[in-house]
Amino acid sequence: MIVNTGNRKVTNARNINMINGNKLKYSNCPMHRVMSILGNKWKPIVIYVLRERTARFGQIAASIEVISRKVLTTTLQELEADGIIFRQEFKELPPRVEYSLTPKGLALLPILNQLAKWDGGECEAISEMELTLADTSQ
Repeated sequence: MIVNTGNRKVTNARNINMINGNKLKYSNCPMHRVMSILGNKWKPIVIYVLRERTARFGQIAASIEVISRKVLTTTLQELEADGIIFRQEFKELPPRVEYSLTPKGLALLPILNQLAKWDGGECEAISEMELTLADTSQ
């Protein structure tokens, strides 16, 4: 079976399954490719946490209290595979791993800052409104 991914044809069955799972990543549309990298809710948050520093896994997990360790591990692996973060292993006992942004990841910071400015405090206003509605419905 031959699958046309826009830029290339894939004939290997394993590669076809990979392509089907990552259709956006191999799209001709730049927005599709970008969203395949940033498309889940945790990736931009992890990038934002690493914006000013190098951090270890536990430090990232502590900064994002609501993310599970499994999801954080997967997110870090995907960001590393996409060239957004750099994972540096130190051959020490106990083993130490630090994460930092690559130049490609640093280039995303102005965009994420604009998204944060775009919110303009609406997040707090919505949360207060939801709390008020929850109080009145009881």
